Amino acid sequence: MSVLTTPHATQAAHASRRHNVGFWLVALAFVTAMAFSTVPTPLYAIYQQQDGFSTLTVTIVFGIYAVGVVTSLLLAGHVSDWAGRKPVLITGLFVLTLAAVVFLIWHALPALLVARLLSGLGIGTVTATATAFLNDLHSASRPHSGRGRFELVSTAANIGGLGIGPLVAGFLAQFVDAPLRTPYVVFIALLLVSVVVVSVTPETVRPPAEQPRYRPQRVSADHGDRPGFIAATASAFLAFAIFGVATSLDPGFVAGTLHQPSRLLAGAAVFVVFGAAALAQATTMSMSLGGRSAVGLVGVAVGLVVLVTGMEITSFAAFLTGGAIAGAGAGVLFKSAVGTVAAMAAPAVRGEALATLFLAAYVGLIVPTLALGVASQLVDAQTSILWFGAAMLLLAAGAGILARGVHTRSR
Repeated sequence: MSVLTTPHATQAAHASRRHNVGFWLVALAFVTAMAFSTVPTPLYAIYQQQDGFSTLTVTIVFGIYAVGVVTSLLLAGHVSDWAGRKPVLITGLFVLTLAAVVFLIWHALPALLVARLLSGLGIGTVTATATAFLNDLHSASRPHSGRGRFELVSTAANIGGLGIGPLVAGFLAQFVDAPLRTPYVVFIALLLVSVVVVSVTPETVRPPAEQPRYRPQRVSADHGDRPGFIAATASAFLAFAIFGVATSLDPGFVAGTLHQPSRLLAGAAVFVVFGAAALAQATTMSMSLGGRSAVGLVGVAVGLVVLVTGMEITSFAAFLTGGAIAGAGAGVLFKSAVGTVAAMAAPAVRGEALATLFLAAYVGLIVPTLALGVASQLVDAQTSILWFGAAMLLLAAGAGILARGVHTRSR
């Protein structure tokens, strides 16, 4: 017996295919944007040699980037909920392209500050919008499936992209001419391609009949489950504190304290942290939220102990191993946080809820990293890392108490 296909069913199947293709195109653009944000990481040593600025200056440059991220999350992270995902995401990608152009044509310290501020503004816009866009496209293409694919791809694109950027830049800086130019030429091309692929992706937000009055991002924990939301933001803060140290200060520690001057090795050390995070996210798909939280917190704690030990005994292998373990734990924590918030938030405010989560995460990126950079000017690198490790262990303990309370209440 043959089954007749109605025009409505055919249209629905076609729309589902378009949304599925769009899901992967947005994921590709997301990876590219996040990778670009960490391209300067293995190049800071070259900038330092060229201009003679200190580790604290590198930390300030990184802090400017994080300030840009937080600013755009507050001003634009929620705009896609009513203005549409595509125009906001494309705007963020164009801002990143402009940052790449500044990096390409101007290499002095003021250029680093301007370009990193632009990078932060672009990433803050892209991060919340792309994550909400991926959630919409996943739901539209697979309306009856679980959220596993969205959680895995969105967090892997975010974290995996952060790891790919230093690896690509370190390789190009090590083996290709013009190390302060070639990586940015490559990423200008990739970002422009990303603009094209997003432009052909179907929009998922219907504009409201009456445009709402613009206001900055509302920072609120009122997204369905206040204790759960607070626990998720605490986990995101901790995860990004680990990632912040990896992207801002790891290359300096590798080249200086650990006596490994290779630019490729500096990029690889950062890639290990984010690569482990992405791998851990993929291998914990079947675990419960409580199980993921426990594994992530234990991973962060163990990794920090090993990493600090590696610094104390000047062992590159132990430093790398500790970074990988801590990165894996941070990746699991962040994945759980994104999935939790995306599930609890209503569709009309999902971009706003995710923007709030990323705001907490990037505050975690700024504060510990700046504190570590200042401490490195007052004490030696080993002592500053020891202080950082102790503070993060205390934070992990606090996050664990919060998560345990939420899990107990849910049961």
